[in-house]
Amino acid sequence: MNNKNILVLIRLSMAWIMLWAFMDKLWGLGFGTTVANSWLQGHSPTSGFLKSSAGPLAGVFQGMVGNPIVDWLFMLGLLLIGLALLLGIGVRIAGGAGALMMLLMWASHFPPSQNPLIDDHIIYLLIFILLAKNAEGIGRIGIWWAGQKLVKKYPILK
Repeated sequence: MNNKNILVLIRLSMAWIMLWAFMDKLWGLGFGTTVANSWLQGHSPTSGFLKSSAGPLAGVFQGMVGNPIVDWLFMLGLLLIGLALLLGIGVRIAGGAGALMMLLMWASHFPPSQNPLIDDHIIYLLIFILLAKNAEGIGRIGIWWAGQKLVKKYPILK
């Protein structure tokens, strides 16, 4: 298996992680979120995570609990990052946005409980950076997208 194929598998895996989190929080599929705690039932998709914030920035993140703007930004982030990675379109922007989301999630629980510095959010952050740096030509749609006039004019859209 060559490096491009591995990058495609990583991109699609991260797309699934983001889209699954979106769907589970929206509908409460019973994995991370119950139906009663789903967004469609009026529950904040960020409240459980933000309420458990710890460390020096805990007050900042706990102050965001129940904020509809934070909920909408989070859910749109999951959906749009997931779709961009799935389609291979806008992977640079999705990678940057995903890295920022993971950095914020890591900072909300710093230091991590299982390790003094690194947790899964940092690993995901590094994967998002890898995808953003290697966005051009990851998969057939990505190759087609990179050839479009708008994308050639504004390479950040790759």
